[in-house]
Amino acid sequence: MIEDAGFGDEFIHRTGHGVGLNVHEPTYIVEGNDRELEPGMVFSVEPGVYLKEEFGVRIEDLIVVAEDVCEQLNDPERTWKPL
Repeated sequence: MIEDAGFGDEFIHRTGHGVGLNVHEPTYIVEGNDRELEPGMVFSVEPGVYLKEEFGVRIEDLIVVAEDVCEQLNDPERTWKPL
């Protein structure tokens, strides 16, 4: 989706990471990582686009892996709110 919108070169952040005792920990959701997700794992999905010397945008969702499904833990509002 990011590449299709013309921002592929600005996608310099990994897609996500594990969340546990530390906020950023393995497993990292990034191209080339072939580790299978297991029940009980919690990870972020946080793609970001950063336009040099302009601004950046990243949306972060937290996902937990259950036996047969993944569930989203947060329910963020999807509206633009500049700081």
